[in-house]
Amino acid sequence: MESPIESYLKRIHQEIAELKDGKPYSTIPAMANVDPDNFGICLTTVDGYTYEIGDTRQEFTIQSISKPFTYGLALADLGVEAVDAKVDVEPSGDSFNEISLAPGTGRPANAMINAGALTATSLVRSAGGNTRFKRILNTYSAFAGRQLNVDEEIFESELEHGHRNRALAYLLRSFNILESDPAPVIRDYFRQCSVQVTCLDLSVMAASLANAGRNPLTGKEVLGIGEVERVLSVMATSGMYDDAGSWLSNVGMPAKSGVGGGTIAVLPGQVGLAVYSPPLDAHGSSVRGVATAERLSNDMELHFVRAARTGRSAIRSTYDITGAPSGIRRNDEAMDILREHGHRARVIELNGDLLFAGTESMVRELSSLGEDVALVILDLRRVDEVAGVSLRLLAEVRENLVAAGRELVLIDADGSLAETFKDVDREVPTFDTRTAAVEWCENELIGRYGDELCLPAEVEVADCPALSPLSAGDMDALAGRMEDRAYADRDVVRRVGQRFGGVFFILSGRIETSVPGPTGRRVKLTTLSAGMTFGELALGSSDRQETTVKAVGKVRLKVLTAEAIANIEEEDPRLGVELWKALTRDAYTRVDLYLRETAVRIRD
Repeated sequence: MESPIESYLKRIHQEIAELKDGKPYSTIPAMANVDPDNFGICLTTVDGYTYEIGDTRQEFTIQSISKPFTYGLALADLGVEAVDAKVDVEPSGDSFNEISLAPGTGRPANAMINAGALTATSLVRSAGGNTRFKRILNTYSAFAGRQLNVDEEIFESELEHGHRNRALAYLLRSFNILESDPAPVIRDYFRQCSVQVTCLDLSVMAASLANAGRNPLTGKEVLGIGEVERVLSVMATSGMYDDAGSWLSNVGMPAKSGVGGGTIAVLPGQVGLAVYSPPLDAHGSSVRGVATAERLSNDMELHFVRAARTGRSAIRSTYDITGAPSGIRRNDEAMDILREHGHRARVIELNGDLLFAGTESMVRELSSLGEDVALVILDLRRVDEVAGVSLRLLAEVRENLVAAGRELVLIDADGSLAETFKDVDREVPTFDTRTAAVEWCENELIGRYGDELCLPAEVEVADCPALSPLSAGDMDALAGRMEDRAYADRDVVRRVGQRFGGVFFILSGRIETSVPGPTGRRVKLTTLSAGMTFGELALGSSDRQETTVKAVGKVRLKVLTAEAIANIEEEDPRLGVELWKALTRDAYTRVDLYLRETAVRIRD
């Protein structure tokens, strides 16, 4: 099943591809012949999952997107204080190739403009037998998760035509910002700008910054959190040059553009975005790159103000109902059906905040379910905040599930998603407890794959599973001591606090049990149907009823009252022992189901 995030990216890619503004960079002749229709979008999450659409594997040169990564390497080599002495952290308000040097000291305004980037390159040291450029290239490769290479044609063209950068380097030397011959620095700077990348590479590099400097694909820490903090801060204020204020207002993510057509944006703790499209605007940024970032930030709520918390998977646990059954005592035919088909109903427990990252992990899990899964239980009880993007994507997921012949079931005690599904074609089954949701799914599976013997509408008391161990004679003796009871819809059968009133056997209709919730609102626990029993658990609660029991529709019961049980124990002790053995065995079955559920929950 296609993820709604993939569908969304396809849709905006098609729409934004219609933008024909801007022109590819032509100052470097070797870059002028690129296809202006090239356009790719990649999103890589901090756990290493990538969404990609369009020309994401087309190679182009990294250009100015190299600057934050070289700056980070210089910080790691020398420390913040030493680097700050050479290059400031203030937004210049100027375009990328302006001089922007401090009067008197010649210190560049920041490491994102060319003067500051040349300075950062000069600060990287040779080490471990590797030259300065080799260390720079190795760092880029570690961020991308693969070995990168230099486009030699672009490099030679940069050397031949990069006169302004050469002039900046010699001006920096005059202020002793560059402490040695500028020529090797210029060559290394042009070479770093000529490194070949793809949109996919850039998204992984951005995601590595989002992941506190650790590559989410390889697990390797490329940069420490202190350096990442400084790099992202400077990217936020200066990465988009003289358009930085507008970018931070409209997009709200640290970013960097390059004249090769690449753009990256970083949402710390959540995702890295990369866009490739060569036509540039007046600021030297990709026209489609800016448009895509603005659209994604708005639609997916990626602005740092909205998505400020660290993104982590919202999935707490996932399991099918065979390992976590409802605990309802069913007949042998129904149990056989559930053992065979229980894997078709899957529970996904969520926790934390459903902002973009949490929503993405949820959508990914739902979209990748096996084809045999027919029922999906989404447990939202531990979810705190739900963003608007989460509601929209969940609604799309539900439509996709229905189109695939599946059903979404919610555990949503607070009713926080009620508005999301108010206009759907049919009601979305919603429950307060996991037990109630699983029970509903069990009934669905039994109804789909079983027959009338599995979910009988009416039974005789002798067919109740709890009494199945008894002989026919003992069953007849017990039945003769039972009372008939009948209830109308919503009649209260038992109330919280009542003393043990006997064991109730449901012959027809349904019974609902509930308890007061923490807010005073009643929380439904289970729905019992023909063949099931209730009442005996009060014996384990100081002989007091702990749930309210109501009829759902017309209900017929047989009741073995407390008085009848006492009389049996006095008049026919053997029958009393057989009765309690049968009820104990039934209770043990329920406990066993509960322990299996607990084991599954702990393991997950």
